[in-house]
Amino acid sequence: MDLSLNKLKEAISIRTQIETLERRLAGIFGGSGGGGGGGAATVMRRARGGGGRRTMSAATRAKLSAAAKARWAKRRGGSGGGGGGAAKAAKPAKRKGGLTAAGRRKLSMMMKARWAARRRAQGRK
Repeated sequence: MDLSLNKLKEAISIRTQIETLERRLAGIFGGSGGGGGGGAATVMRRARGGGGRRTMSAATRAKLSAAAKARWAKRRGGSGGGGGGAAKAAKPAKRKGGLTAAGRRKLSMMMKARWAARRRAQGRK
């Protein structure tokens, strides 16, 4: 990159002009009292890529929350709690996995038989 002294001076001059214009613009719009983050300094900061967080109205936040809750309810298969939608008829939840009492007894008997066979094999050695 070839930066000569003249180019650096010109860049500094342009930067000071930009800052002066930003201050003038902030002075013009600064007294409007909008309060919504729409001041000239905020606009210029955002244009440069810096600045603070964007704010969101309570109504927008509520809409996003309701949409997220509806997505979660759809994913779970439920009615969504307080989502305001029509409630589905409650049906019993299917059991996924787990052992029934009969399955547990069968497994226990098989394990006991395996342990007994292992003990018998160890006794013969």
